Amino acid sequence: MAQPLEGLTAIVTGAGRGLGRAEALELARLGARVVVNDYGRPGRDGSGDASAAPAEGVAAEIRAVGGEAVAHLGDVADHEQARALVQLALDTYGRLDVLVNNAGILRDRMVFSMTEEEWDTVIRVHLKGHFNTTHFAAAHWRERAKAAGGPVHGRIINTSSEAFLAGSAGQPNYAAAKGGIVGLTTSTALALAKYGVTANAICPRARTRMTEDVFAGFAAPQDGTLDPLAPEHVAPLVGYLASPAAAGVNGQLLVVHGGMVAVAERPRIAAKFDTAKDVFSFEELDALLTPYYAQRPPNETFAAAEVLGLKHD
Repeated sequence: MAQPLEGLTAIVTGAGRGLGRAEALELARLGARVVVNDYGRPGRDGSGDASAAPAEGVAAEIRAVGGEAVAHLGDVADHEQARALVQLALDTYGRLDVLVNNAGILRDRMVFSMTEEEWDTVIRVHLKGHFNTTHFAAAHWRERAKAAGGPVHGRIINTSSEAFLAGSAGQPNYAAAKGGIVGLTTSTALALAKYGVTANAICPRARTRMTEDVFAGFAAPQDGTLDPLAPEHVAPLVGYLASPAAAGVNGQLLVVHGGMVAVAERPRIAAKFDTAKDVFSFEELDALLTPYYAQRPPNETFAAAEVLGLKHD
């Protein structure tokens, strides 16, 4: 029986370790040929010398079980290196069908202590990195659709975070980048829908090198059972979103971890106030808004996060 992704080619960025590795292996298991991208710097803050070893190691894992994979050492936040990544998929396999944007780093600090460099670097890797690869993949699919005279199979799966949904006090750069990725995703979804291309974002919760501090108090099971925080819980959703079965899923944000997938709604209006005159005065706004916020529970802002089983500190 044909595999769901048989004959398709996928790029996975940041695929040398953790979540990206699990996603690359899952896409290969489902039949895709995979371009495994990773810059290979050892520090989760993006420090250290670049190395091809992580990407080459995952590509070798895929080939060892009969799959097809090629490694790419490159910084997706660099526009030309992102172009080369997409071109590698086209040169090697003749097509590109799936783009999974996962690459990222951390430079955590409170907003009043964060440096300009710490802000710029995280925004660059996460948000610009997602844009760069999306730009070149989108241009390819648009031209392919024009040549075919109709829709083509194109799938973009972007990586946002619960830091965007629920806030993260020590990660203003990371939370902002992940929020920006959601905006990029929905805009891309609207722009590419007519070509048959979908764009969705996931908020994964997984134990990786990036999150070792976050989950330090949650030990992995020692009885041989699968860790509820294992990246393997996230990868199947990526495989589904990459497939033809998900053609009707577009512009969505999905939270995924430990055997759970939650579909997030777009923000809704909680209350509406109209001025009694032509323009609001300070006094009128005070009379309307101050009592409204005074009667709301202090934590109501984070109600949506609580529904998803998230914790906000």
